[in-house]
Amino acid sequence: MTGLVAGVLAGDRTALGRAITLVESTQPDDRGRAQDLLSRLLPHAGGAHRVGISGVPGAGKSTLIDTLGTRLTGAGHRVGVLAVDPSSMVTGGSILGDKTRMARLAADENAFIRPSPSAGTLGGVTSTTPNAITVLEAAGYDVVLVETMGVGQSEAAVHASVDCLCVLALAGAGDELQAVKRGLLELADVLAVNKADGAGEQAARLAAAELRRALPLLAPTSEDGPPPVMTVSALTGAGVDELWDRIVEHRRLLESSGGLARRRARGRLAWMQVLLERSLLEHFESRPGLAGRRSELEQAVEQGSITPEAAVARLLAL
Repeated sequence: MTGLVAGVLAGDRTALGRAITLVESTQPDDRGRAQDLLSRLLPHAGGAHRVGISGVPGAGKSTLIDTLGTRLTGAGHRVGVLAVDPSSMVTGGSILGDKTRMARLAADENAFIRPSPSAGTLGGVTSTTPNAITVLEAAGYDVVLVETMGVGQSEAAVHASVDCLCVLALAGAGDELQAVKRGLLELADVLAVNKADGAGEQAARLAAAELRRALPLLAPTSEDGPPPVMTVSALTGAGVDELWDRIVEHRRLLESSGGLARRRARGRLAWMQVLLERSLLEHFESRPGLAGRRSELEQAVEQGSITPEAAVARLLAL
């Protein structure tokens, strides 16, 4: 363990990959080692600018991260990327293809991209995303970009993991407000309408104007009012520098008001709740004799002879 910790702190990419694999592991034997590793790395973490990039599938999240990340490394930053890929509800597998859409950043020695399966976790990220952020920060990455898997209203988890949530929207996708989802809009710190290039530039500007008009109608999550709305082109890079300026300004305002510490504290408590619920379920399902009784009740629910609520009540009574 000492060698792995030293490797991470030295920024060794092999050690970094092994460390993230360990903290992402769902194997019971790895949990103790993962917590030991994290406890040693935690004093060296916490200094990065954590930014979530979310939005509907096809909004161009990976392309934007490739463009933004390359500009940040060119400006002297070390950029870590956690790209969450949806896991199959049937096989449990993931394609993990986000890295292929970040070709320039993937070849950059000052960047580290880690695709991770969602493994059934709701909220756009994985249950181990905060731990992976800790590892990247300890390895010296001062900007951590978290690409969510492209969900709609269930974004509280990624919001609890980052300092700034940037939501990408698309023009011409029907009703833009419905496409991005109200719940996601209410959590956004910065909004950007992507693909504002060529023939789509005017449509993107119109979509941005529509969002600006709609945002005051939603419940504000910030005392500073609705989040800024802008247009960007991840393809050409237009507006990307301005987007980063808005993200940096948001961080500055949080720090000056003490909001950054409060936000991170709330995030830690939110993740504690997520992990508590998962651990309780695992503990419950490991009870002797539960599997057989559960199978019987599942068959009864399938046949319609008992309601799901009644089946759960009987399981809990065990």
